[in-house]
Order: sequence, then C-alpha cells, then structure tokens
Amino acid sequence: MGKLYSALIGLSLIWGTSFLFMKILLATLDPSAVVFGRCLFGLIMLLVIFLLSKEKIQFKKLPWGKLLLVALANNILPWLLICSSETIISSGLASIINATTPIWTLIIGFLFFASSLKKKQWIGILIGFLGIFILADIKPSAFFSENTLGILLMTGATFFYGLGIQMSKKYLSQLSVLETSFFTMLISTIFSFIIMVGLAPKSLPALLDMNIILPLIGLGMLGSGVAYLLFYFMVKKGGPEFASLVTYLVPVSAVIWGAVLLKESIHLTMIVGLIVIFMGVYISSHKSKLNTKNKAAA
Repeated sequence: MGKLYSALIGLSLIWGTSFLFMKILLATLDPSAVVFGRCLFGLIMLLVIFLLSKEKIQFKKLPWGKLLLVALANNILPWLLICSSETIISSGLASIINATTPIWTLIIGFLFFASSLKKKQWIGILIGFLGIFILADIKPSAFFSENTLGILLMTGATFFYGLGIQMSKKYLSQLSVLETSFFTMLISTIFSFIIMVGLAPKSLPALLDMNIILPLIGLGMLGSGVAYLLFYFMVKKGGPEFASLVTYLVPVSAVIWGAVLLKESIHLTMIVGLIVIFMGVYISSHKSKLNTKNKAAA
C-alpha cells in the first residue's frame, strides 16, 4: 500500500510541475513550440519504454485514423490551448481548471457516447461549474477580459481531454496501454512539428538551447513519459478509483509549485473555487460502497 501512495504523491507532483514547466518555457517559446517539445521528449521516453518492454506490434492492424483523432483530442489540441491559456493566467489557476476534466468526461459521454448520468452526477456537474465561476471571480462586466479568455482557453483544453478519454475507451480498447500511448504520441509529435513550423518557425533553433532543453525534458519525459508508468501502475494495483485521486492533488501541487518557485499569488477565491470544484468532481465520480459490494458479488 505504501508504494501506491508514493506513486500517487509522485504523480501529483510531476503533473503539478507540468504547468510550472510550461509557464517557464512560454517566457521564451511560442505555445506551438512548447507542445512540439513536450511531444518529442515524451515520445523519446515512451520509445525507450517500448524497446525495454519488447512488446510486439502488428502495424497493419493499427487503427491509424482513430489514433489520429485521439492524438488530436488528447494531446495536440488541449496542450496548445493550455499553453495559450498560460500566457494569460497563472499555472496554478490553469491546473485548477484542469481538475474539471472528469466533469467534461461525464458530459461528453452522456451527449455523444450513450453513457447514462445519475441525478448525483448532474448535481456534481453543476457544483463543478459553480466552482469555476468562483475561482475565476468572473464579473459580467469583465466577461470578455483577457483573464476570462485564458480561463475559456483552459476550459476548452479540459473539454478536449474529456473527448479524448471517451474516444480512447470506445475506439482504442483493443490496443495495449503502451501501444495507445506510444502511437498517439508519435502522431502528436509529427503534427505538432508541422504546426510549429507553420506558426513559429523561428522557435526551432531555440529548442536547442540548454536552458530550454532541461525544462522540456521535465515536461516531456516526466510529464508525458514517467507519468504514464505511475498512473497505470496505480490503475493496475489500486484500481481506477484510487488512480483518479490524483485529479484532486494535481491542482494543489501546481498552486504550491507556482507560489514557491514562480512567486504566483494565491487568492481566497482560488481556494474556495478549488474546494467547490473538488466537491463537484467527488459527487460526480463517487461510487457508493453498496454499489461496489454488489459489483464485487456479481
């Protein structure tokens, strides 16, 4: 049990620093260049893991079209939106909004993937959205302010995360975790390179700067490489419910990292909004002990 909780804390710290690394990189790089760097170093880490695993791949049977869709929804689009949002809002605020991903997953599953939602899940969704408005401190007169734009960009990223999770479950369940991770990252690296060349070609030489490479290694190899190992270790050994607890811890670690290392301020509305969002996510995703026992007995 100690290993599970160590993995949980370690993953929350890694994913919390991902927002920090992006904030640091965005001081020098265009958002598209940060996404490409993250994809590239994540791909390198997953390639090493792939080679060590000696897993055999039947390339002719890979669903390339569906892998492309998942890569767009799960990697390229949300990472571009996150990086764009962090040019406007703090890394801590971005990570808090990211905690609404389970809520979007439920909504998208209900609307597009024939998933059913119970009354408590709808209540949780409404509470979660209330939390977003509280933490954002949105006022009607300032709805189109720059801060609100950053919040909307980040919310768009969580929407695509939810869509990507649902598509992965529906279209890629026949693939192993490593296959899905590696090939979506491969596709993401190729397409993010094309996007970067089109939007910010001058960023390419900057990627060779040692001051840039080190944060990219942290963001890519840790945030998109080692993080996969820790997360799926928790899924396998502790179950998906235990692994999902990381969603609650990542914003906390990100806010702390941002305050300690970037001197970002922590406002009362952020703390209150964070608590309300967690309440919404918990109510939406919590399974009663009775249901768990019934499923175990079935």
